[in-house]
Amino acid sequence: MSTPMSAGLFVAVDGPSGVGKSTLTRALTIRLTDDGHTVHRTAEPSDGPIGSLARTMTNTADGATLACLYTADRHHHLAHEIEPRLTAGAIVITDRYIASGLVMQRLDRVDPAYLRALNQPVRPPDLLLALTADDEVIRRRLTRRGTHNRYQDQRASSQEEAAYHREAAQHIAGQGALVQTIETTHLTTDAVVALAHKYVRDALTARGGVAA
Repeated sequence: MSTPMSAGLFVAVDGPSGVGKSTLTRALTIRLTDDGHTVHRTAEPSDGPIGSLARTMTNTADGATLACLYTADRHHHLAHEIEPRLTAGAIVITDRYIASGLVMQRLDRVDPAYLRALNQPVRPPDLLLALTADDEVIRRRLTRRGTHNRYQDQRASSQEEAAYHREAAQHIAGQGALVQTIETTHLTTDAVVALAHKYVRDALTARGGVAA
């Protein structure tokens, strides 16, 4: 039986659009809650005032504007929602975080060095679960699910987005985060969840947060 940590664990789930981030964050929250942990699930853009504004402008604003809005939301999200729960000992799981901040506006040709500079002051996650899948699998999932914004409508951009996410994961690892890549192409949803659950439990064990 797991016991909650005295100091929380911050988990980011990231990867290309359509790779299964939202499905994983929901299922992982249930698994960890069943283990006895206090878990807070969230997402970016957040439901806060800046995130709501960014979401409404995604299809109309230019890349630099969105990059600044998303980063401002990330700071607000961290200060007002994420860090208070971590301090209280919760596991916080976010669907998209810094990696997406380093990727999405590159599709608008915003300078990656500028994106890294914007996000440099932001606290990295303790654990990044970096999801990947074959391009054709992602395209099928997006077609089945439907696109949510203009980035997902850019069919030629999916391979580019995946490549940028690999670079972002390397950058975040260099900031001190533990990065675990999950290749989802040939895995069932249950298998992806089981693997992610193992990685979170391993991270908790390394921090002294799980009783055997």
